[in-house]
Parts: sequence; structure tokens; C-alpha cells
Amino acid sequence: MPRFNMSWIYVIVLAILAFVYFTSENGGVQQPRSSQKEESYDVFKARVDSGYAARVVINKDAKILKMYVKPEYIREVFNRPPSEVGNEPYLSVEFGSIEKVESFLEEARRNQRFTGSLTYEHEETGGILSFLMSMILPAFFFVAIWMLFMRRMGGGGGAMGGGIFSVGKSRAKMYEKGGDLGITFKDVAGQAGAKQEIQEIVDFLKNPQKYTDLGGKIPKGALLVGPPGTGKTLLAKAVAGEAGVPFFSMSGSDFVEMFVGVGASRVRDLFQQAKAKSPCIIFIDEIDAVGRARSKNPAMGGNDERENTLNALLTEMDGFGTNSGIIILAATNRVDMLDSALLRAGRFDRQINVDLPDLNERKEVFQVHLKPLKLDPSVDVDFLARQTPGFSGADIANVCNEAALIAARHNSHSVGKQDFLDAVDRIIGGLEKKTKIMTEAEKKSIAIHEAGHATISWFTEFANPLVKVSIVPRGRALGAAWYLPEERVLQTKEAMLDEMCSLLGGRAAEELFIGSISTGAMNDLERTTKQAYGMIAFAGMSEKLPNICYYNNQEYQFQRPYSETTAKIMDDEVLRIIGEQYDRAKQILLEHKEGHAQLAQLLVEREVIFADDVEKIFGKRPWVSRSEELLEAQMRAEAERMAAERERELAEKENDKNEKPKENE
Repeated sequence: MPRFNMSWIYVIVLAILAFVYFTSENGGVQQPRSSQKEESYDVFKARVDSGYAARVVINKDAKILKMYVKPEYIREVFNRPPSEVGNEPYLSVEFGSIEKVESFLEEARRNQRFTGSLTYEHEETGGILSFLMSMILPAFFFVAIWMLFMRRMGGGGGAMGGGIFSVGKSRAKMYEKGGDLGITFKDVAGQAGAKQEIQEIVDFLKNPQKYTDLGGKIPKGALLVGPPGTGKTLLAKAVAGEAGVPFFSMSGSDFVEMFVGVGASRVRDLFQQAKAKSPCIIFIDEIDAVGRARSKNPAMGGNDERENTLNALLTEMDGFGTNSGIIILAATNRVDMLDSALLRAGRFDRQINVDLPDLNERKEVFQVHLKPLKLDPSVDVDFLARQTPGFSGADIANVCNEAALIAARHNSHSVGKQDFLDAVDRIIGGLEKKTKIMTEAEKKSIAIHEAGHATISWFTEFANPLVKVSIVPRGRALGAAWYLPEERVLQTKEAMLDEMCSLLGGRAAEELFIGSISTGAMNDLERTTKQAYGMIAFAGMSEKLPNICYYNNQEYQFQRPYSETTAKIMDDEVLRIIGEQYDRAKQILLEHKEGHAQLAQLLVEREVIFADDVEKIFGKRPWVSRSEELLEAQMRAEAERMAAERERELAEKENDKNEKPKENE
């Protein structure tokens, strides 16, 4: 049964009053309602002389009379059938002197033109019920609506028990046992380093004496930092599932409210509830909504509601009072915007980086998301992991789901290798536009452009290995060259220059082999320009500005940390670097002019070509890709490790079988 609250009483009272009002004879409208028609006194006299009047009612106070019309004359007077005007339609007439009306009706009665009755009535006051309905009922209605609105805004009146007074209460969801979520560390693939650091918090909650005997203290807080989709919230759920203690979960935006002081009140209420359930865990997702760095400029609003909420949070985490047994977990992907007081030791003692998964971790994530799918034997997890560099855990989940949808669209009974490749292309490049109309000249221009990218990347040492080239429109792109990015920890200047040269290969091919340039290289030029400015302003890779970094992380700093003269030097250096790489790209294309032409023609014919086709035209690459060597080495090591684990498991099972008969004997 639904839970009873005061709103039911309000609704019942309103319903009773409305029923009494609309069914009463004094205060309500008569049902069915009769029609009326306002006419002049002359028309009234003419109607009476014609014998249309059934009876007349005079209101002396209002100086208005009502002439009720005989049923047989209703259509002539109202121009409508009797069914549409009610039982007793009447004419409403204003008069001047009541004596003249009475004398006129007496004369009409003597002449047999009026045979009905003449009665009188006074101005209706409606009585006490009418007064209640007209004055008190609307006020009562608006008060009830206001109270209901304030209850909803205050967090669900009946559930919170305080209506508007519950606005300052915490909205955190509490799980008495984190295991109710059904998520443990086994459900978190990869992230071995993050799980190891956070495992200590779980161990302390399960066995605190192990640490306290040595004089150690558990960290008061841990901040999960990483790009979106890497599994920060999933890790927090796993901690709740493993620890087995009360778990409070809320978002940073739950502290923000339109009322002044509500955020700070909710912070205090949250920690008050946590103290009652100690030991426990508080998890604040997207803490940057409330923990952003406080302004040093009073003109920017240095005492706003968000800063008051942050001050309350800082005090509760490590202030004058003590919060023993309360561990705070938080997650954000914008750690550079957080206040320094929030990140200091004693509040968030640890910053746990949850980075994008590497090759082996991507394999683990794929194995988790591939379990519910019906896979074709051609699907190779190692191959899928290599084809998805830079993908987060959420991206990989999306790839698996998209592959299943593509397979179902093709009426397949299982998800195959090609379905996963199509899913990766769909996510990276966008939806394939098969109906996009292009002329032969445009198609050839795009093929020359993409062949330029492929040719430059094939003959530059540090360019990413080519996977395939396509001139099929996807999303906003008319064509694309797909690479297998090398997962480098450090980027060298030579590698960045090779990448810039490869990006400029499309524009260079257009100029050399078409004779005109187009807007198809806009994205290439944007990436090249950003990379050139990054090399000079941040990485210190310029000849005129060597070993200098102008990176500035001040949120409210509106001035550049360098002069106009330095800005001019940066612009000149960017022009020089891009110009050198553009000339280099044209030189490589001229050296391999024939191969480029064959590659472009093959693209026009097939629309999609792969690295094997490029190798048939140009031969093997002059340089063996370091990424390919590393990948092959990692694959061999992983295969050997998995083979060793399988042998060990088989040996353990064999030993168990041999020991069981002995125990039975």
C-alpha cells in the first residue's frame, strides 16, 4: 500500500468542498444551465405584445427583469433549438422605473397578451457557503499547491519527513552493505595499479588492527583521477562491494541549490549521518562541481554559495573536530581545477590515477564485455585490442555493443571479426554515408588527397603504421587514412615532425597532382597548427625559444605569460616548422610520384585499400615500426604467460583427481 501523508488530506478536503459547491442550489450553477440573452426594454415590450412571455421575474435591487420564453417560441427568440438553450431560457432586460413595468404588464394582462405570473426577487448574497467558496476556497487552493510544491522541492516531503525544512538534508544514497550493489574488484578489468592502491583501504576496513598495531593510519581520503570512461565510478562501487561497510554515494552537484546556505547544510548533514554509521565510506562523484578553486579576485564573487559549500566540506574533512572511521572517495576528470586546500595531505591523502588502458588491459576489458555476446570463431581478442589504441573502458563496451547491433542488422547468427572492424570505424569515423553524391572529379581529388597521407606515412620513420585507406564518406569526413598509433610514453621531436609531415601530405598531393587546393585539408591543418604551437610554447622544441615552457594553469589568469615580441617569435617559428614539413612532404611525393598515382587509382576503383595493397606498390617499409616490434613482443609474452597458467591449472586439477581416491580409501 502507498504510504500515507498530509497531501491526501488536502486533496480530500478540496474534493468535498468542490462537490458541495457545485451541487448546492445557492452557491453553484444550476444543472442544466439555461441560456440568457440581453435585450433592450423596447424589444421586451414587443416580445410581451407578441405573447412570447411565460412569466416575468423582477429584481428591484439590480433593476433587471427576466422574461422567461414559452417553449413554442424559443426557436424564434434565440434562433436555436430548445435542446441547446436549456429548460428555461430567458431575456435579461434593464429597466428604469418599476411602476412603468408593472403598469405595462397589467395592461398586457387585460388584453390577454400576457397570461403568466409576475414575481419579485432581491440581490442574492449567496450566504455563508457562497462566501466560503468565493473567498476562502481559492486561497486554500493556492496554499495547498504552494505547500505541495515546497515539499517536492525540499526532497520529497513524505519521504524526508520535513517538507521545506528538509531542503538542507543530505541527498546521499546509503547502502547498509556495499555488497548489495553486486560489484567487486573481479568486475573491474585492468587498472591493476589503481586496484592495488585502493585495496589497502578495503583491507583496513576489514582488519584495522593490522595497521594500527604498527602505528599506521589509514588515509582519510582518496581521489580517483582520470579521463572520462576509464572506470572511476566502477572502482568506487567495487570498493563498496568489497568493504562490506555502509556506503554513502552522491554527486557533487547534489550540494548545489538555489537557496543560500543549503550546500553547507547538506555537507554537515552528510557527515553527521556518516558518523552515526562509522566506519563507513563516503563517495562524491564529479567533485569538481563543488570543489573548484576559490577565486582570489573579490570582484569575481569570492563569497558565493559554491565557496561556502567548499569551506564546509574542507572543515568536515579535516577541521577542528575529528571524523575517525570515515573514508572519503571522490572522482573527477578535472583535477587541475580543484582547490589546493582540498588536495592537501589530511584531506585527500592519495591521488589514484585511473588512466586509459594499455594493450594488455584492453584485452582484459574486451574479455569482460565479450562474455554475453555470441562470437564467431574468427574473433581474436588480441587483434581487437591492437585495433583500439586510446580507447577507454566505456569506448570498448560501446564497440562490443555496436558490433552486436551490426551483426543483428545483417541477420547474422554470431558476431564476427568484420562486425567489430565496422564498429570501430563507426565509432571513430562516424556513420558511413553511402548515399552521398560525389562527382568523378571530387572522388579522384579525395583519392589523391588520401593517397598522399598514405605515401608520406609509408616513407617516414616515426609515422604510425598504416592500417587502411578509405574514400567512403563517414560523418563529416569525405575520406580517411586509418593508422595503428604507437603507444609511446614519450614523444620525440622527430616523431612529432614526421606526424606533421604525414598530416600535410594530403594538401601537398592536391597542389602537386591537381594544381589547386581545397577545403578538404582543414582538419589536417588544424591538427598540424596545434601540434606546432604545442612543440614551441609547451615542449620547448624551438630553435629560437629552446627549453622554455609557457604553460599556465591559473584558472583566473587572463594575461598571456609572455610578451608580444615572444608571441611574434612563436608565430614565425610555427610558420617555419610547418613550411619545412610541407616542402618535405612535396619532395617525398615527387620521389614516389608513380606509386602515388597507382595508389590513387586503386582507391578510385576499390574505395577501400589496406596496408597489404600499399606494400605491393611501394614494397616493404624502409623502417620497421617500433610499435609493431613492441606489440609482437607483448603478444608473445602474453601468450607464453597464458600457456604457463593453463599448464599450471591442468597440473593442479590432475593432482586433485589423484588425491581424492586416496582420501576415500
